Amino acid sequence: MNDAEQDRFMKISTQLLFNRAADQMSIVQNKLADSQAHLAQGKQILKPSDAPDQAAVIQRLKSVMSRQESFLSSMVTLRSRLENEDTTLKSASDLLIRAKEVAVHAANDTLSPVNRKALAKEMQAVRDQLLSLANSKDNNGNFLFAGSRSKEPAFKIPAPGESPVYQGDQTKMTVMVGEQRSIPTNRSGTDAFISLNRPGSTEGSVTGVSFFKVMDDLVSGINNSDDAAMQRGIGEMTDLLNGMSLAHADIGTDMNVVDQQTSVIEDTILNIKTNLSTVEDLDYADAITKMNQQLLSLEAAQSSFSKIAQLTLFNYLK
Repeated sequence: MNDAEQDRFMKISTQLLFNRAADQMSIVQNKLADSQAHLAQGKQILKPSDAPDQAAVIQRLKSVMSRQESFLSSMVTLRSRLENEDTTLKSASDLLIRAKEVAVHAANDTLSPVNRKALAKEMQAVRDQLLSLANSKDNNGNFLFAGSRSKEPAFKIPAPGESPVYQGDQTKMTVMVGEQRSIPTNRSGTDAFISLNRPGSTEGSVTGVSFFKVMDDLVSGINNSDDAAMQRGIGEMTDLLNGMSLAHADIGTDMNVVDQQTSVIEDTILNIKTNLSTVEDLDYADAITKMNQQLLSLEAAQSSFSKIAQLTLFNYLK
């Protein structure tokens, strides 16, 4: 081999060794940077292209969990509304019980008209408080017992001197609390503050009487010492109480359903999070061990590269 050929061979061989060392160091650096990125985010994969199948599973689990969390949020809102309804009807039931006690006391033959007028004032106060409860609002400012017309009071006085009447509707709105389950979110005012059928003036006929018409007639009967009106009012108060008790029980049933469904959803979310953690979260012990190995490899590659960079083929030929 002449001098020119030796010189050419020397240049090619030195450059080849240099490039291989640089490539090897670059590969190790990239792997180390990738490991550090995984540790920084605590995830097994950083982009879908790293593991398409695993990324698809993660996305599906996150989608399912998001929907379950939406159900859980709806349950919280629904539970709050039911608690408002429950508290309101409990107070209304207590007032009706007091109203019946006042009516029974007023019907006592030993009372004078003056005494009855005093009781009539108390009965009027009870009736006014019941109207206030019937027009209660939830935490969002919607009327509890107006059906779907939740922006308007459930009961209004149509004209001066008349009894309040129901102005809402009977529409039942529902909210999804599961993939195949929904629960009503509103309640009609006539479900709790019921109307009654009162015998009419002719035999066999009946007349529909609203909740507050019953109350107003009883106030009038006590105020005027009308024994027949008071006796009728006592019986009708019992019917009003029964109707409100049924509505109260219905709310209790809905609250139990909400509690049960909330428990189911929370368990489902916990299971999804466990499965998601398995396919998404990084095993830190394994990842740190791997990174340390890569760090050692990089240090070795850098050491080798620094030595190779100082060598020429003549060093090997000496």
